[in-house]
Amino acid sequence: METVCIPYQSTTFFSDLIADYLDQKDSLKPFYAFSPDENGLKAAIAQRKQMATDRATLVQVLKKQYEGYAVHPKVTANIESLLDENTFTVCTAHQPNLMTGYLYFIYKIIHAAKLARHLESLSTAERFVPVFYIGSEDNDLEELGVFRFNGIRFRWQTEQKGAVGRMSAKDLQPLLGQLMAQVGPPGPFADRLKEIILHAYSKENTIAAATRYLVNELLGAFGVVVLDPDDAALKRAFLPVLKEELLQPKSFDLVKAPSDALNEQYKAQAFARPINLFYLRDDIRERIEKTSTGWKVVRTEIHWNESELIAELEQHPERFSPNVILRGLYQETILPDVAFIGGGSEVAYWLQLKPVFDHYKIFYPAVILRQSVLWIDKASYALQQKIGLGNEELFEPAEQLVRSFVNKHTNKDLQLEDMRTQMIRVFDQIKAKATHIDVTLKSSAEAALTKMRHQLDTIEKKMMRAEKRNMAEQLNQIYKLKNKLFPNGSLQERYDTFMPYYLERGPAFFEDLMTATLPLGNEFLLLREV
Repeated sequence: METVCIPYQSTTFFSDLIADYLDQKDSLKPFYAFSPDENGLKAAIAQRKQMATDRATLVQVLKKQYEGYAVHPKVTANIESLLDENTFTVCTAHQPNLMTGYLYFIYKIIHAAKLARHLESLSTAERFVPVFYIGSEDNDLEELGVFRFNGIRFRWQTEQKGAVGRMSAKDLQPLLGQLMAQVGPPGPFADRLKEIILHAYSKENTIAAATRYLVNELLGAFGVVVLDPDDAALKRAFLPVLKEELLQPKSFDLVKAPSDALNEQYKAQAFARPINLFYLRDDIRERIEKTSTGWKVVRTEIHWNESELIAELEQHPERFSPNVILRGLYQETILPDVAFIGGGSEVAYWLQLKPVFDHYKIFYPAVILRQSVLWIDKASYALQQKIGLGNEELFEPAEQLVRSFVNKHTNKDLQLEDMRTQMIRVFDQIKAKATHIDVTLKSSAEAALTKMRHQLDTIEKKMMRAEKRNMAEQLNQIYKLKNKLFPNGSLQERYDTFMPYYLERGPAFFEDLMTATLPLGNEFLLLREV
């Protein structure tokens, strides 16, 4: 593999907010605690040592969740090490998308493993454990139940409701049959991939358990620890925040100031509510709202007065689920994190949350933009070289590339700019003469100029289209390359799953990613087969 790095800002796929965050613009510094670099992480580690975590409960829960799994020795050692006050975590999080959903699911986990390894190389006094935090309480099945493979869009049809992580894989079996027919054989790694998937999504498993199994089988060799936060013992540690959010909610007001400030120049990512909690049962995950007589769960008949609510909370903390405003707060309560790795939207909403962390005196970690990667296979790289496209040009829209290619390689003059300038000069003379005769003719002259401009634009476009037809073979190669590397105009990592890459390369796919990933590089990776 050959690695090329380009600035995120050069790709056009990242917002101004992310670009300014990576550039550490002064205007954004009040919105976070630690800079996303080595110095920031060293400061985060020093401060994290001063804050306690219930490590015993965390390790107990992890051991319970891993019962029955063939756990890699590195994972076992990492779980045990969490009892040590000098062990810290590097966390990334995602919902339990079927088959991992998208490539970036894999990228963010490997980034966490690479950053943990990098931090250990800087110090012999501390240990760092990569943690994948399953967003198992998410109920957006429309998003989590869809993935693509082999040009086919697979969608899970189920009547189950509530948190996707709690759903049973029992009615996933018809979809698995369709998928297995596409996976193969042939293919050197087809049988192994089928074995992993079928074991993960066996009818006895929940989707959260299936996700843990997948990550453990695919990435356990890197020591990645998978945590499902949907657990009563873990929620009990978050009880003070849950209680205050219900009885004397503060988060809505705390998020308002940073959100308003960010909206002055950017766009705030997360939307806060007066109560930022859901009520969670096996078949529901609905918002909790305050009423004139107590509290209710929307779209249900569930209602409490204050004493009933407190009793429910204390007896069943696992039934209360934080939304986007409080999810990170819960994560940092139960994990000894020094860094959180997230995508662009995650980084953006974390910038709204610092006052909430400050209010509850919960550690706010260094927030790191996850690694983005573009895989370029041999055929695509050969085509890129044949067309003569630079690495940053790959990210330009197809039509812009086509126009640039035509203008660069044509031997004809396709521009009418000189004629346009001459025309404007002539029409200025016409307008002056007409206005001199009758001032009301000025608007007629201007309208005629506008019409002629439009006609010239039309002719110019027709000339370009004609030359495109003359170069159709070369231009089709540009479209072919763009469709391969940017399917549907999106980043490859937001469209493909890991499966076709695993089928071709097997575990080497993950090993190559681990080698190439930049722990703190803040650059987009192009990985080319050579």
